[in-house]
Amino acid sequence: MTELAHDYLDLDGLFSADELELRDRVRAFVQERIKPHIAEWYENAQFSREIAREMGKAGLLGMHLSGYGCPGRSAVEYGLAAMELEAGDSGLRTFVSVQGSLAMSAIHKFGSEDHKQRWLPGMAAGELIGCFGLTEPGAGSDPSSMTTHAERVEDGWVLHGAKRWIGLATIADVAVIWAKTNEGDGAGEGAASIRGFLVPTDTPGFSATAIEPKLGMRASIQAGITLTDVRLPADAVLPDARGLRGPFSCLNEARFGIMWGAMGAARDAYEDALAYALERRQFGVPIAAFQLTQQKLVDMVLEIQKGVLVALQTGRLKDAGTLRPQQISLGKLNNVREAIAICREARTVLGGNGITLDHSPLRHANNLESVRTYEGTDEVHTLIMGAAITGIPAFSAGHQP
Repeated sequence: MTELAHDYLDLDGLFSADELELRDRVRAFVQERIKPHIAEWYENAQFSREIAREMGKAGLLGMHLSGYGCPGRSAVEYGLAAMELEAGDSGLRTFVSVQGSLAMSAIHKFGSEDHKQRWLPGMAAGELIGCFGLTEPGAGSDPSSMTTHAERVEDGWVLHGAKRWIGLATIADVAVIWAKTNEGDGAGEGAASIRGFLVPTDTPGFSATAIEPKLGMRASIQAGITLTDVRLPADAVLPDARGLRGPFSCLNEARFGIMWGAMGAARDAYEDALAYALERRQFGVPIAAFQLTQQKLVDMVLEIQKGVLVALQTGRLKDAGTLRPQQISLGKLNNVREAIAICREARTVLGGNGITLDHSPLRHANNLESVRTYEGTDEVHTLIMGAAITGIPAFSAGHQP
């Protein structure tokens, strides 16, 4: 196997020594702690709670945030970590994303000082788990149609409603719940304002039920949440978040990690297929010697290398403070779409052996079907880009995610 098999364009030369050191450290962690167990975790639909603490010790939780025990790494370093984690499994990268890019980011961006001191150090260490409750049974791509409601009462708030497809909800210690209130926000959101609330999951009236069985993301947790007369103190509200800009800013953090992570899954599937093609012999020669197999491998390399370049340029823009949300949509849309195609093609190289958990491509492809849907579907990101290109929003309700 040649050096060009792994990094055809010498993309490693575009990263600093510190960035490569972090990448290699996370890659070693994945090789030692995730890859030996992932087939079992996936088959048994098991999320390892202990791995959360290990990720905290490794500085992988809220790693792009600063202070309160958070590592304060760059956007590119976070992206490289996401890529290596998803080479292990999308479910484990999703844990890091839900914990750090969604729940911790919401508290870090919009919480009070007391919120940050109470929750962030424990979450960064992996001792406390958070979840992010935005999506509802009837409100996915259009969160403005959410029906979860927060009523202001004399001593605080009362929440009612339901959320669905909420990562980590059954094991979370705190939930960031987005709900409509009867307070106008003066920002064009209409009569109701969307606010974020920190809900300790042992609060009476909060319940979470795992969604199962699933065909993908089996090594992670997704759940439905029910909120029934959940009473919260007045200071449970995130003071600096009003309207949809709050949750959308967190979603963009998660979408950024996804564009990197998808390339990790694609790379792992490609490398599995390549190794198999070099060893598997048919008609007296390795199947890597056949033109059709080489075409498949070449197509995979093309899209992986291009996808990493997209992610890297996006990361450099983010670190420079010039990244626009529409640019994140380009990376999420392209890289996940191409990663699914790569994983499916890699499975064909493996033949019948590719449908077993001895090999990673079909597991990655199944996971990526979920990744393709969450944090904005292909259709949503296409419309975000379309609005940016034409200046004409095509969303039915006129809202831009």
